[in-house]
Amino acid sequence: MASSLPFSCPNNINLSLHLAQFPVIVPGISFSRRKYGFCRKLLVLERIWVAQHHIRCFAASNTGEEGAGGILSNDGDDDDGDDVPIAEVIDQGLSNGAFGSQRIVNAGDSLSLGIRDPIYEVVEVRSNGMVSTRKINRRNLLKSSGLRPRDIRSVDPSLWLTNSMPSLLVREYAILLNLGSLRAIAMNECVYIFNYNRKGGKAFIDALLPRLNPKNVNGGPSMPFVLEVVEAALHSRIQRLERRLMDIEPRVQALLEVLPNRLTAIILEELRISKQTLVELGSRAGALKQMLLDILEDTHEIRQICILGRNCTLKKNDEIVCEIPLEKEIAEEEEEEIEMLLENCLQRCESCHGQAERLLDSAKEMEDSISVNLSSRRLEVSRVELLLQVGAFCVAVGALIAGIFGMNLRSYLEEHVFAFWLTTAGIFVGALIGFFLMYSYLRKRKIL
Repeated sequence: MASSLPFSCPNNINLSLHLAQFPVIVPGISFSRRKYGFCRKLLVLERIWVAQHHIRCFAASNTGEEGAGGILSNDGDDDDGDDVPIAEVIDQGLSNGAFGSQRIVNAGDSLSLGIRDPIYEVVEVRSNGMVSTRKINRRNLLKSSGLRPRDIRSVDPSLWLTNSMPSLLVREYAILLNLGSLRAIAMNECVYIFNYNRKGGKAFIDALLPRLNPKNVNGGPSMPFVLEVVEAALHSRIQRLERRLMDIEPRVQALLEVLPNRLTAIILEELRISKQTLVELGSRAGALKQMLLDILEDTHEIRQICILGRNCTLKKNDEIVCEIPLEKEIAEEEEEEIEMLLENCLQRCESCHGQAERLLDSAKEMEDSISVNLSSRRLEVSRVELLLQVGAFCVAVGALIAGIFGMNLRSYLEEHVFAFWLTTAGIFVGALIGFFLMYSYLRKRKIL
């Protein structure tokens, strides 16, 4: 059911908009602050919808008759009057004060009516070594870094569960680093570090700040700030993996020496925890190694890092074109340095990954050995249990004979003196013969 929203048209024309899409009646609402905002949103939505159509306004006759309301027509069958775009009607209404204090909002304002801009707390490290903590909202972060909203997803701390894979994304004005608990955005003059209180963020800051100190340069040429950030991030991440490997390796070696001779619950639990740690360490090192391989195979990514912050562009064939020839030479030299850096990190990562895989294989082999040892013990227990069952069967047969003679019936054997001793000896001899017969049968069938 359509509802009408009455408004004042220019030249004192009563304009009635029949909108099937908005079945709401606005008149009669007292304009408190909350209701005023609600009505304002309705008007904004109505104007956006009307802007895609045309409105016909019919002027009233000079004889004093009431003016017919303007009817919104989608098929254009009306004959009187000219089609007037809604933009002109709104402009004229604003000039005449018809819409009062209402204003036309743009698309950004309409989108921001119900969306709250997230605020990130980051540590900002500048190229001169200055460190400061600041709060920055998403919009200012996008403006300062020249990124798109979808790029922030890879470093957003609230999405760490869905973005657990390591990544190094190169954009036109920034590099996004996602290396485990380290989330950072590196630019020409500064780097924003998210989750700076976690181990990855602290290790990255500790690795980056000494590189920015001029006293540590020793008179040699310093690398660009972005490359220093990338190198410090990769170095801190690989160093953490190596430290975890150095901590777990002696424990695994000690367990391999003790097992499988000492099978206790504590040792088996330590083996399980060590194996779980090695699996996690191997998967992280493998993911980082795959990321480095992908970057090394992609020349476009490496050259994008080289031209970051310079007046250079890349052609379709990934050729660097610079306005100043010197910048091109510097970019080519930096390309070699980046490849050497990535190769070095890749070798360290492969070494860490390979050592973790070897320790994991040793732990799995030890688990197999423990399983075989436990199986052999269970087999011994099963053999003893089977022998006891055979002996119990033979004794049960003798007990059956003794039970038969225990009945209160005359068999005339009780009158003989040696009948008891002969019966007892027969039961024992028969039980032993039956046991050895069963034992030889089981050995012959290789059951025992």
